[in-house]
Amino acid sequence: MKLVTVEEMQALEQRAGMPVLELMENAGLAVAQETWLLLGDVHDRRIVVLAGAGNNGGDGLVAARRLHDWGAKVSVYFLRSRDEDDSNYRQLIERQVAINIAENDPDFETLTRLLAGAELVIDALLGTGRARPIEGELAKVLKRLAEACGEPVEGPSQKFPRGIRPQLLAVDLPTGLDADTGAVDSLCVAADLTVPLGHSKVGLYTSPGAEYTGRVSVADIGIPKELSDDMPYELMDTSSMRSVLPKRPANSNKGTFGRVLVAAGSVNYVGAAALACTSAGRVGAGLVTLACPQTVYPILAGKLTESTFLPLLDVEGQLSAEAVAPVVHALEQGYEALVLGCGLGQSAYVRAFVHSLLPLLQSESLRGVVIDADGLNSLTDYEWGGRTNIPIVLTPHPGEMARLTGLSVSEIQADRLRVALRFAEQWGVVVLLKGAHTVIVSPDGRAQISPFANPALATAGTGDVLAGAIGGLIAQGLSPFDAASAAVYLHAEAGERLRREIGDAGLLAGDLLPMLPLVIRDLSK
Repeated sequence: MKLVTVEEMQALEQRAGMPVLELMENAGLAVAQETWLLLGDVHDRRIVVLAGAGNNGGDGLVAARRLHDWGAKVSVYFLRSRDEDDSNYRQLIERQVAINIAENDPDFETLTRLLAGAELVIDALLGTGRARPIEGELAKVLKRLAEACGEPVEGPSQKFPRGIRPQLLAVDLPTGLDADTGAVDSLCVAADLTVPLGHSKVGLYTSPGAEYTGRVSVADIGIPKELSDDMPYELMDTSSMRSVLPKRPANSNKGTFGRVLVAAGSVNYVGAAALACTSAGRVGAGLVTLACPQTVYPILAGKLTESTFLPLLDVEGQLSAEAVAPVVHALEQGYEALVLGCGLGQSAYVRAFVHSLLPLLQSESLRGVVIDADGLNSLTDYEWGGRTNIPIVLTPHPGEMARLTGLSVSEIQADRLRVALRFAEQWGVVVLLKGAHTVIVSPDGRAQISPFANPALATAGTGDVLAGAIGGLIAQGLSPFDAASAAVYLHAEAGERLRREIGDAGLLAGDLLPMLPLVIRDLSK
């Protein structure tokens, strides 16, 4: 599903060449239909439309008219007076729809009464154009809306009936949510249903905004679908992920499904190597080889009965630059993917190993390199320009991204997509920025955003499982960008299934491994 920024949505509307009133009519009708679906029936149902002065408010007026015509008891509350030449406003007057204006309600007693009696409130106060903090009358309206919807508020409160709260439908996005970054104003009220118009916005799938949207249902407002074909951002869904999964022909052998070399492990992080190797196999790779320090080889050989091994000379249980030559030689034997970094440790020896290895990755068979965890920590001073022609996937969490970029974690989290886009282009790599609603960005500007946010996955080792899955999919022929996207989806869906079984706490990274092929099986149907 395509996601757009505010600028892109405006460009789409201009390219469509449709009159504003036609777009507004389509949007308002769609909102009214979603209201009907949400309530089950609208006849005699008490609905309050909070309308701003812009086009978002106009969409709300059309919805109010439609709902009134379908038998709902509709009241409209304007933030400020509407132009009497506004045709949508005139049509409400003609129908004698109850209209109230904030400037005529200085103590907001009318608003309080309306909200207390409403079964559903439609938030059509602000659209995508908000650029400054919410204040003034709008702030006061939102404070009362929050309290009516059962949210705690600061300062003097109104007396809304306990246990009775209206449902909240947001038109395009909840008021106070930034459509591009997902940032939210402190007065933003969480919706039960958000109805994006034309296309869903990036900010609806970026924390913290994603926690304020409720269910999301995109409304078709008449813009031809083909106009958005070149839009570079997408939300992962079942259909798109199914289309990129590697095929499994009957007349195949292990060579058909590729070979993965995993350079991982150290004396303190044995399990990371085992998780990455098993994950690569669980997503379908034909052969997985572990290149690990010989100190930990006996332990891992007992854990990984399906993998082959490349034991390497180590220094104090960690790989060093002396291990580079055997790894390069092994890759030249026909491996399609390299997973580098899981549990390697953070010594100067490891840094030298990573820095020495990357410029030597020239194998013709190698389709991609996944650099994770301690591999990333070794790259804080690495110069990317011209070092290797092999496609690379970096998989940082926000802390690792901060070390790689010099930005703070808060700067990264404030605009995750743009930060990932900036550095993917600058470094010439695929950047997979982990976290709730993981972002995957290609150096050519394409992006995939995960629909998942699962606290159960916030546990040690799940990143190693993800890295192995990416490598396993690259080995089977997926591009690094598609492999990273598909692996994130499979990994997250496996987590969702486990979350439903055991809850938000207690999931172990190893629990994901047997679930991965089940997710692939179901996705392939």
